[in-house]
Amino acid sequence: MILPRMGLGCMELSHAYGVAPSPEDGERMLRAALDEGVRLLDTATLYGGGRNEELVGRALQGRRDDAVLASKCGMAMVDGVKTIDGRPDTVRAQVDASLSRLGVDHIDLYYLHRWDKTVPIGESVGVLAEAVEAGKIGAIGLSEVSVARLREALAVAPIAAVQNEYSLWSRNPELGMLEATREAGVALVAFSPVARGFLAGGVADPDDLAPKDIRRNMPRFQPEHWPANAALLPQWHALAAEAGCTPAQLALAWVLSRGPHVVAIPGTTSLDHLRENQAAESLAVDPALLERAGALIDTATVSGPRYNAAQSDEVDAESFDAAA
Repeated sequence: MILPRMGLGCMELSHAYGVAPSPEDGERMLRAALDEGVRLLDTATLYGGGRNEELVGRALQGRRDDAVLASKCGMAMVDGVKTIDGRPDTVRAQVDASLSRLGVDHIDLYYLHRWDKTVPIGESVGVLAEAVEAGKIGAIGLSEVSVARLREALAVAPIAAVQNEYSLWSRNPELGMLEATREAGVALVAFSPVARGFLAGGVADPDDLAPKDIRRNMPRFQPEHWPANAALLPQWHALAAEAGCTPAQLALAWVLSRGPHVVAIPGTTSLDHLRENQAAESLAVDPALLERAGALIDTATVSGPRYNAAQSDEVDAESFDAAA
């Protein structure tokens, strides 16, 4: 399937960063996004314990054909605990639950949110292939997987997209996934393309983050790494000014420059920021300046791993930390 180059990650409309807007404001935001031309909405079973899918479903009422709808299974809140479960019966149940919460008869793109390392990925993907045959989902995606896992999945069923974290400060897809998806004709969907708000000026001081903001548990925002990372920002802002765009737009332009199969899904709760992000798709930035951006914010210049040990255990994607 062909995806829009730019979509909207809907997670923070329900949880994760700061304080989520009210359901009413979130629905207004999503409808305004559709009015602004956003044509890819990305949600998941996990987000808000199912509330995010319900929110997206309400926003799409009467407008189902206006967007490619993506959601995910395999990771959910169970009795208040985030649980990775890729067993076939669980995947089947979560497909049906997603359809019910979204209020739709099919989901265009449905990801396995995390590979359950206790279940062969082919078993989970096989159930998703059954859902494709049944017309419940249009295409299968994988999230935070390695090249090896992508190849295992491709031996079972067609895979339309891999959604892994990718930005100037998280280059993990460059350890093989960027090329593997290109060769296989699979979209690489970059989540957190503006580095969890870091490159957009969204974090002035991590101490000011809301108590339950997930970035508080991420090493790059913690005291032993934050000062070194914050020291990169003045040069970053100067580079964006030279490019004639905002820092967020430069970050997005860099991600989109990585290949025609790369898709970015920045998240926001602000309509102004959404418009700013959407405009990045049509920016023409000098390739030499993009190369300078890539040298300024890179694995070698950013301090700290992207995840702590517990978070790292949940993912299968290649890691510079592991390589080191």
